[in-house]
Amino acid sequence: MSSLAYETSHPETTAAETDAALQSLRPVPRISIQAFCETEAVANPIERAGEDRRMAKAHLKVHMGGLSTAVEFYQTAATPNLIILESRGEPKDLLASLTELAEVCDASTKVVIVGHYNDVWLYRELTRAGISEYVVAPISMADIVSVIAGIFVDPEAEPVGRSIAFVGAKGGVGSSTLAHNLAWTMSALFEGEVVVADLDLPFGTANINFDQDPAQGIAEAVFSPERIDEVYLDRLLAQCAERLSLLAAPSTLDRTYDFDAEAFAQIIDTAQRTAPLVVLDVPHLWTSWSQTTLARADEVVITATPELANLRNTKNLVDTLAKLRPNDGPPKLVINQANVPKRPEISTDDFAEPLGIAPMGVIPFEPQLFGNAANNGRMLGEMDHNHPIVQTMNDIAYILTGRREIKVKKKSGLAGLLDRLHLKT
Repeated sequence: MSSLAYETSHPETTAAETDAALQSLRPVPRISIQAFCETEAVANPIERAGEDRRMAKAHLKVHMGGLSTAVEFYQTAATPNLIILESRGEPKDLLASLTELAEVCDASTKVVIVGHYNDVWLYRELTRAGISEYVVAPISMADIVSVIAGIFVDPEAEPVGRSIAFVGAKGGVGSSTLAHNLAWTMSALFEGEVVVADLDLPFGTANINFDQDPAQGIAEAVFSPERIDEVYLDRLLAQCAERLSLLAAPSTLDRTYDFDAEAFAQIIDTAQRTAPLVVLDVPHLWTSWSQTTLARADEVVITATPELANLRNTKNLVDTLAKLRPNDGPPKLVINQANVPKRPEISTDDFAEPLGIAPMGVIPFEPQLFGNAANNGRMLGEMDHNHPIVQTMNDIAYILTGRREIKVKKKSGLAGLLDRLHLKT
């Protein structure tokens, strides 16, 4: 057991502050955690913490029963890396009971106590006893994740870059084009390093869109996971612009590309240690690895066209991601290829309403602009930086990097009146 840092849950903390605190945390390493709880009020947030994407590598098990249950349990079982104990006992009783735990606990095991007494004397005594952390109930899910990260994540380590996963609601909606252009835009606007990873190994288009033909790329990394580190990854990156690098897909069919759930995890983790921003171009498919990639990304962007099948698929994605990412906000939405001549379309408001998400931007159908850019291997901002679509891309880049909020369109006076009348009926 190691030194203690005193932590207290703050009820006045806002949801935005909690989310910001979680977003700043590095992922917890592969550790085992067992919790022994006396109340559901403490057990529930601990269970929620175990579902958080930052805890994806950790194995957490929650038991009902406090310190005495833990002592009995470890009479015959090995202790994990971390034990979380809830105690409603008086401070002196708690301290006396800890001696029993010490007799069955490995010296390397760290212990966190969730107590119900905000007592300075207790804090000092727990420090002497070698408890790693003392948290005063009530606690939140964010408290637990923060405490665990504080114990097991090196505070001197370099910050981890953010990952943004782009996925289309259907094939052909322009998700890859959007991902590539926004990666270029963010690298140019904010002068930060950006890495694009094309995860569509058989049919990826990033090499064409960036006019690159690298001899190596992401396939070499995914098929040789034992070689992946920052140096090896740097050799695989193709330089597309001053601050933009690409992990290109081979885009060949000389082999099949069947991967397990963790296939891209190490590549993405390594890329995040080399650049402040990693853009993941995820193909439109549903496999164990694509689900894992979307579940663990810092941000997910769904691209959809304003049609019924796209609306259905987007709704399915939003609902599924809410379950996979219970402690994160909803994905971002971009409506692409809008206003196609003679095509019946769903209006932006009608598309967004069942999703509960305001789109970051609506990009009109402009085949000449996009076609010319694709044929020349250039980004939209390079072709015509004053074009309204390029300005929309800039706005989306500001939103994705947290520099601007999504503008929510206010309802018209008539719509607001109808809502109020509906509420009164």
